[in-house]
Amino acid sequence: MLHLKLQILSKIVRLNASKFNLTLSFFGLASLIGRLVGKVALITGGASGLGKATAHEFIQNGAQVIIADIDSELGPQVAQSLGPSAYFVPCDVADEAQVADAVDAVVTRHGKLDIMYNNAGVTGPVYPPSISDLDLDKFDEVMRINVRGVVAGIKHAARVMLPIASGSILCTSSISGIMAGLGPHPYTISKFAIPGLVKSAAAELCRHGVRINCISPAPIPTPMSVSQIAQFYPGLTREQVAGIINRLGELKGAHCEDADVAKAALYLASDEAKYVTGHNLVVDGGFTCFKNLSFPSQDQVV
Repeated sequence: MLHLKLQILSKIVRLNASKFNLTLSFFGLASLIGRLVGKVALITGGASGLGKATAHEFIQNGAQVIIADIDSELGPQVAQSLGPSAYFVPCDVADEAQVADAVDAVVTRHGKLDIMYNNAGVTGPVYPPSISDLDLDKFDEVMRINVRGVVAGIKHAARVMLPIASGSILCTSSISGIMAGLGPHPYTISKFAIPGLVKSAAAELCRHGVRINCISPAPIPTPMSVSQIAQFYPGLTREQVAGIINRLGELKGAHCEDADVAKAALYLASDEAKYVTGHNLVVDGGFTCFKNLSFPSQDQVV
């Protein structure tokens, strides 16, 4: 009986979630129904890694999620595995027209877009590491996806959010955009650009009721990062490479997981963060907070 009542209440809330927020909190039902009930989210790069984890988290909290990804084989499979609240649209974020089409597909299907998560990105070539050997064509390729693709996502999300003066835009950055030397030059440069993009857009969007924030995670053993790091350790299994990545952290007793980023995205996308905009939420276990001074021992001093 309780299950049936919750189903009915959930359907009512989906019709006009904002009017029921106070009621849900008062009766303690928000945690049962979800923090994103009635919300529609579009996640680029949603077929794997952080995007997939966030799609799962959003759906568990009541959202309808559209997965946009360049992988037209894996994307539909992931959407199907996530259930009826997920849907797939093919999208290469390097092509603005495809980003626009993805946004339009969401509005056509659901009548609105509440959350835009610009998550798609690439690391680019690991070799060569030197700036003196940098292939600028490869550099442009990374920037097209990691920066221009995010700008396109912000642009077209704003296009449909500004008329209704509501919406939350998220972007994935990285601790490589806070401290240099943690990744290849093109990737590092692209990730340094994301917090700047967010602040620039926030300066305008906040006047219209639309929020925009980014998340900067520590290294996480996603399929993409494991494949990249594995190039340095030929012969190791994926599990061994994942273990190496997990040991890069500083916070004792924990390591960064895709679920940590998904929960950060859930907070920023929800009404709990209604007064948070232009912010870079760093999820790194304190990695970028400090650097120890390596003083020599007394017997090493000459």
